[in-house]
Amino acid sequence: MDAAADEATGSSLIFRIFFLFTLLLPMALGNKVEDSGKFPLVVSTWPFKEAVRAAWRTVESGFSAVDAVVEGCSTCEDLRCDGTVGPGGSPDENAETTIDALVMNGATMEVGAVAAMRYVKDGIRAARLVMLHTEHTMLVGDQASAFAISMGLSGPTNLSSTESLEKWNKWKESRCLPNFRKNVLPVDNCGPYQPKETADLSRNRCLMANSVETITRRSSRVGVDNHDTIAMAAIDNMGHIAVGTSTNGATFKIPGRVGDGPIPGSSAYADNEVGACGATGDGDIMMRFLPWGEEEKNGRDRRGEGEGVFGSLGIFVSYQVVESMRLGMEPKLAAEDAISRIARKYPDFVGAVFAVNKNGVHAGACHGWTFQYSVRSLEMADVEVFTVLP
Repeated sequence: MDAAADEATGSSLIFRIFFLFTLLLPMALGNKVEDSGKFPLVVSTWPFKEAVRAAWRTVESGFSAVDAVVEGCSTCEDLRCDGTVGPGGSPDENAETTIDALVMNGATMEVGAVAAMRYVKDGIRAARLVMLHTEHTMLVGDQASAFAISMGLSGPTNLSSTESLEKWNKWKESRCLPNFRKNVLPVDNCGPYQPKETADLSRNRCLMANSVETITRRSSRVGVDNHDTIAMAAIDNMGHIAVGTSTNGATFKIPGRVGDGPIPGSSAYADNEVGACGATGDGDIMMRFLPWGEEEKNGRDRRGEGEGVFGSLGIFVSYQVVESMRLGMEPKLAAEDAISRIARKYPDFVGAVFAVNKNGVHAGACHGWTFQYSVRSLEMADVEVFTVLP
């Protein structure tokens, strides 16, 4: 009887231990994401539906968020979305098309990027190769091309197209106007250009240094047909977040120009703990923000006045949005806050961002144009396009 009782007691103890183990295991894992019905999720700038569908098919099949943004942005490159992504668009002053791209893993914070890459059409795949096979973050120019080809991408190839060359020829016939030059001569014709050094210009520069209203821009050249970037975020089945970007840059840019596209924290940023952001628009302006403004210098928290939330930090726009969400802002307010900071300094600025937090809540904000972004989630039968008014 004693032996039977001991055996029963032992069995009961084992059962209790097993029950406790199954109860506590999920808590011990901590990072395990339960099936909440929210993931996967894909968000992209603009109505680039085919790109979002490609990313969605990838992530829905169980591949990683990084895989998804690479497939999505690569699809946009192949389709030459709006002429501003991939080869065959946005010629520079010399009629050449070059590629900028970035991929960022929000789980590991690894980044791969290429900038001013010539002769290789696969920008986002080249960026991923930088992330996978180097300890660097970015490669540029011909060296980026050589690396990408050495790692198996096709090339060298001419990235111009009939359309891009026709656009360039018309620009040349219009005396190379408009362009991105300033304070140079000639002002109304093609180069070669030289600095415009006159007494009047020196005097004007002194005046500009003391004026808060003399910042002039050519943002009218950035519009719905020249927004030049796909920025995409994906959350996979495990809740991991990644972002990717690809662009052939600003039309008629000065050769060698690199915009915000391949700059982590400027065009896009991701952090598993918080969420992600993607940007589009006037990259030459967006990559400058946030600078050390007076409110930051004084260390004031002006969030109640729409001035932002960061005492003395000067940071890039996409990073700003993610950090605002880290501090508790909803995606909509975080996006609006970042855009408003730029608009205060540059009223003619044209640009937009989308924000998505780690729970899948998304929103957008813009200035100077009407912005659209695309989303695909489990709740949707297909890609849906959201419109954001300035």
